[in-house]
Amino acid sequence: MEIASPKNPRVKALAALKERKERERVGLFLVEGRREVERALQAGLKPVTVLLGPRATPAEEALAQGEVLRLSEEALKRVSSRENPAQVIAVFPIPRRALKEVRLPQDPLVLVLLGLEKPGNLGAILRSADGAGAHLVLVAEGVDLYSPQVIRNSTGVVFSLPVFPVAEEEAARFLEEKGLYPVAATPRGERVYWEEDYRRGVAFLLGAEDRGLPEVWLKRAQARVRIPMRGRADSLNVAVSAALLLYEALRQRSLHDPPQPP
Repeated sequence: MEIASPKNPRVKALAALKERKERERVGLFLVEGRREVERALQAGLKPVTVLLGPRATPAEEALAQGEVLRLSEEALKRVSSRENPAQVIAVFPIPRRALKEVRLPQDPLVLVLLGLEKPGNLGAILRSADGAGAHLVLVAEGVDLYSPQVIRNSTGVVFSLPVFPVAEEEAARFLEEKGLYPVAATPRGERVYWEEDYRRGVAFLLGAEDRGLPEVWLKRAQARVRIPMRGRADSLNVAVSAALLLYEALRQRSLHDPPQPP
């Protein structure tokens, strides 16, 4: 099926999925770009609709399954959240997974994000979590995990990484049940972040960009660590802070990994 007009009702309905309220209402979200769509498919997600632009390549066309719509450039721009729209956009059902089904390894590395407000930061954090080998990311309140900006900034690793949107109390209950060691990142931390031991099962707690961690979570933490600041700024971007913590945990764990056979 081909659609030329950006005013077409189907195009309007698809464009509405850029808004969180509509995504939650209909249970669908958009994935834009060949790399991101490929990673969603590799993770086992099944699209309900695939949109192809007039300049779609054979590699992009090969991703099409389910209902396929070919859109004009103008119609594609209305659906896209990018300045230069990708030539393939897929519509997927929002995954319905239960946190209680998660199986963690011994001494897992977990990240708990509380009230983050910027999709770009969440996407960047997910890339760092994936790169550092985190076993689970819990997104409590704040930004929508299925925002187009989160998916783009995560480069699609949001689909392969175990990441769950949860309520704060659910996250707290999970950490307690799993016996994880909660470590809060805060400018008021008693220790510099590299002085703490992250080889045990640990859960890093990070808060919103402007407000930081809620007081109740600072009290839940068994350790509070800070990142040294030598200039005038009093804190780092939350995505940078998460990367420092995650890679310090990876460094410590790598030092104690058994040697690999030649």
